[in-house]
Amino acid sequence: MTRTTSNAPEAQAQSLSTMNRDGSRRRIRPKVSKGRYHRRRLLTAWGLILGFVLIPIVKLNGKPLMLLDIGQREFTFFGATFLPTDTFLLMLLLFSIFVGIFLITAIWGRVWCGWACPQTVYMEFIYRPLEVFIEGGRNRQIQTDKTGFSGRRLLKHLAFFVVSAFLANTFLAYFVGWDRLLGWMTSSPVEHPAAFFVMLGTTVLMFGDFGWFREQTCILACPYGRFQSVLLDRQSLIVGYDEARGEPRERLRKTKERSGGDCIDCGLCVTTCPTGIDIRDGGLQMECIACTQCIDACDEVMDRIGKPRGLVRYTSQAELASGKRTFLRPRLVVYSAILLVMFSTLGFSLVGKSTADVTILRGLGAPFSTLPSGEISNQIRIKIANRTGEERSYTFELVDADGLTLVAPENPLTVGPGDAQMTGAFITTQPSSFTNGEIEITLRVFDGVDFDELKPYRLLGPEGK
Repeated sequence: MTRTTSNAPEAQAQSLSTMNRDGSRRRIRPKVSKGRYHRRRLLTAWGLILGFVLIPIVKLNGKPLMLLDIGQREFTFFGATFLPTDTFLLMLLLFSIFVGIFLITAIWGRVWCGWACPQTVYMEFIYRPLEVFIEGGRNRQIQTDKTGFSGRRLLKHLAFFVVSAFLANTFLAYFVGWDRLLGWMTSSPVEHPAAFFVMLGTTVLMFGDFGWFREQTCILACPYGRFQSVLLDRQSLIVGYDEARGEPRERLRKTKERSGGDCIDCGLCVTTCPTGIDIRDGGLQMECIACTQCIDACDEVMDRIGKPRGLVRYTSQAELASGKRTFLRPRLVVYSAILLVMFSTLGFSLVGKSTADVTILRGLGAPFSTLPSGEISNQIRIKIANRTGEERSYTFELVDADGLTLVAPENPLTVGPGDAQMTGAFITTQPSSFTNGEIEITLRVFDGVDFDELKPYRLLGPEGK
């Protein structure tokens, strides 16, 4: 028998924690380690879930705490309403969020991923517990993976779909408001097919994410892990393994006295990891979401063998290498300064923001016209956006209107809460009032409550002699 040789390279170690060497998917079935960090994450997660459900329901100043009404081009964030005219404020808010993420990451590393990201919160504290309740623990789930489909797994998927539908409706409430959504939920889908299919599509996406794609969302789809090298430095907080203390690894045996490091190579830090990595591989691993499951697992083992906790702990790359960690560094100062300027500017802008926006536009057609009486008439359009949560009536009049006449079919102009209306008006004057074809006027707009604003405007007319 002749043996043939191949020049093909041998299979290397797996490049992804969710993929086997043959390219097939390696399903992650983590064993939950219920230690001190898990209890803290549990409280944090349920607080975030409660907030996610209540934010579109609870109202402030007659509006939900958060409403992203794309159709009306109106965005409400905890009492502050942003309209299309607030481009600068929206840009300032978004940049503040981004810089805030940079600052938090530079200090606490991927604390967002492990403690607050919806993917982690719902996966680890709703879907996985529900999975364990219906299917059983880790061993039974692995056995079901080998044998194929089961009745328990079908029941689990049905439960997943119901939970996904609830989350999808809650998510939709952020864009349409809870009152409108409640009306849709209590009526036939035929009456609102577009909204129904949006909700159904969101449900299917959530079901596919949490039921099938799962940890691959963090590893393959989310770009945050790939930005680590830019957002973090050697002083940033990470979940790390103390190699100097743990190596060389040596299994615990009753008949032999140990001479190695504190790591007994039990593998619990791997079996508890929701992304399937080995924290002992060192470095800043892209797949690590800093969920602290490995810390709880290792601390429990250290307690059992009489060793101090902290073999796997919150630390930094610099601390692991030299034993020292420096908190204050240039990037933190720069991020904090930028964030302070942005939030200060945003705060002052919001505090000084009036309850209405008034825009005066020139009329369509010719810039001016000459009336049979010889007077010059300018048509203007007045657009008023009401920022309050109640209906307002806005009156407009000319200031220092010697020789000027204002004719407005709708005066006062009634504008609904959060709405915008436009009306036309005419301003007439004698040709002799113009200098070089122009005249400066001032229009006063007020609602009799808390809005009173003077708007300058330039009328056009004949050049004259």
